[in-house]
Amino acid sequence: MNRLTLLSEDELIKMFISGDEGSLQFLIERHKNRIYSYILMMVKNQELAEDIFQDTFVKVITNLKLGRYTENGRFASWVMRISHNLIIDYYRKQKNMQVVSNDSNDYDLLNSPKYSDSNIEDKLVFSQILKEVGDLVDYLPDNQKQVVQMRHFMGLSFKEIAEETGVSINTALGRMRYALINMRNMMEEKNLSLTL
Repeated sequence: MNRLTLLSEDELIKMFISGDEGSLQFLIERHKNRIYSYILMMVKNQELAEDIFQDTFVKVITNLKLGRYTENGRFASWVMRISHNLIIDYYRKQKNMQVVSNDSNDYDLLNSPKYSDSNIEDKLVFSQILKEVGDLVDYLPDNQKQVVQMRHFMGLSFKEIAEETGVSINTALGRMRYALINMRNMMEEKNLSLTL
């Protein structure tokens, strides 16, 4: 039996960082079916899935060598998150590519994303944005988090928020302002782009 099968993910990662290339190859083999299946299910194109799968592990290797892996025991979920983000990046790039019309009109209305039904890519990007916004809200101080949740998730007015929390309207507005500033700063720190 291969001695690598007895080692934890963290031990294999430490071995790879120390220069043992085979340990990473073993880790990839351990998780490749799950990760590739997920990518293929999302993109529904074998060649694209293979490209994203390769890009995923290029990014994994780069991040491991730069010391950016800190998940401790959650290697597979970390790799899945990287592949998920690469899928989203791919569809964002596709969406931003301009459609050129051969018609005599300056703009082809039939190819406008504004008039098309939402598709899996849009839904995937939108769900990722919601998750990232939710994560940012979770990092806010409790009084700011409460105002954001009451305003945007419960639909309360600032007057209602002030009454519910026992503060003035100006205090509720101030907390919202600081929450938005903090979220914007966190977006910049994490290099997030929360747009469709």
